[in-house]
Amino acid sequence: MLAATHGSAEPAFQPHDLLIKDFHFRSGETLPELKLHYWTLGQPKKDAAGHVSNAVLILHGTGGSGRQFAAPQFADVLFAPGGLLDPARYFLIMPDDIGHGASSKPSDGLHMRFPKYDYADMVEGEHAVVVSLGIQQLRLVMGTSMGCMHSFLYAEAYPDGVRAAMPLACQARALGGRNRLWREMALASIKADPAWLGGEYQTQPQLGLRGAEDLLILAGQSAWPMQIAMPRGEQVNSWYAGQIAARLKTAEANDLIYQIEASRTYDPSPDLEKIKAPLTWVNSCDDFINPPELGLAQTDVKRTKRGRFVLIPCRPDTHGHGTHTWAAFWKTDLADLLKRSGG
Repeated sequence: MLAATHGSAEPAFQPHDLLIKDFHFRSGETLPELKLHYWTLGQPKKDAAGHVSNAVLILHGTGGSGRQFAAPQFADVLFAPGGLLDPARYFLIMPDDIGHGASSKPSDGLHMRFPKYDYADMVEGEHAVVVSLGIQQLRLVMGTSMGCMHSFLYAEAYPDGVRAAMPLACQARALGGRNRLWREMALASIKADPAWLGGEYQTQPQLGLRGAEDLLILAGQSAWPMQIAMPRGEQVNSWYAGQIAARLKTAEANDLIYQIEASRTYDPSPDLEKIKAPLTWVNSCDDFINPPELGLAQTDVKRTKRGRFVLIPCRPDTHGHGTHTWAAFWKTDLADLLKRSGG
C-alpha cells in the first residue's frame, strides 16, 4: 500500500501576513484592506542575474488553507530531506486564499456583505504574495482541487511567471453537470435553513450545514477503499458520526457559501493555449468530482503547448478526489515535470 511515513516531525511552517490597501474585486466591490495570510518553508535563492529561482507556489482546495500541506501524506513525501520539494533546495509558499484560513473572509464581520470574490480575485491575491516576495518567476505552481483550478488560471494570467505547472484533481472548463449540481445543492441546503437568517445568525445553522457537509463528504470519497475498510453498515455509521461531528465543530456557514460560490465564473478553457510552461495534469480514476469517463481532461490537455495528462488508475488504496494530497501516487510525475522544465 502506498502511504507516507507518519513518524517524522511536522515541518516548521513560517507564518506571514500581506496587507493590501484598497483591493478591487472583479465584482466592482472593494475592501479598504485585504489581509492575505501565507506560510513558507525554506529560503529564496537567487541566480546569477539576481532573480529568485527556487520559489514554488502550492495552492489549497476549497475550505482548506496553506497549513494543510503539513499533512504527512504530502509533507513526509515531498518536504523530507532529499524529497522532490526539499525546503533545503526550494522556497515553498503556501497561501491561505481569500475567504480561507487566516486571510480576510466573511466571518471576520462583514458576513454576506463581504465582497463576492471569485477565483480570478483569489489568483490575483496569490500573485500579489509572490510579487511581494520579490519573485519574478516561479519554479513551479501546483495545487489541489480548487488549487488545481487556480494553477490553470495562474499559468494563463502570468505565462512568463511560471516555469512549470502541476494541477492536481480538476477540470479546465466551466463547471457544469454533476460538478455544479452538488455545489448548488450544498449552497441551497445552508440557505434553506431558517436559522441562517440571511447570514446574520448568532449560532451556526446546523441543519443546513449538515446537508452541505454531507455532500462534501460524499463527493470526496472513493467506493473501492471504503468498501474494503467498512463492509458493514455499523462500521459506516460509526465512521460517518465521527466525520460529521468533527466537520460541524469548525464549519462556518457564510465562509462556506462564499468558498463554494467563488467557482461560479471559473473557465480557463478559452485561454489554454496561453500556457507556456511545461504542465503535468493529474486526475484520478475514482474521483467523483472529476469523473474520467467524461474524457474532458484527455481532450483539453492537447491544447496546452507542453502539457501531459496522467490518470491515476482505480486501486483499493487510492483516496478518491483526495488522492491529490497523497503525493506517493504522483511523485514520479512531479519528478518528470521538474526534469523536463529545467531540472
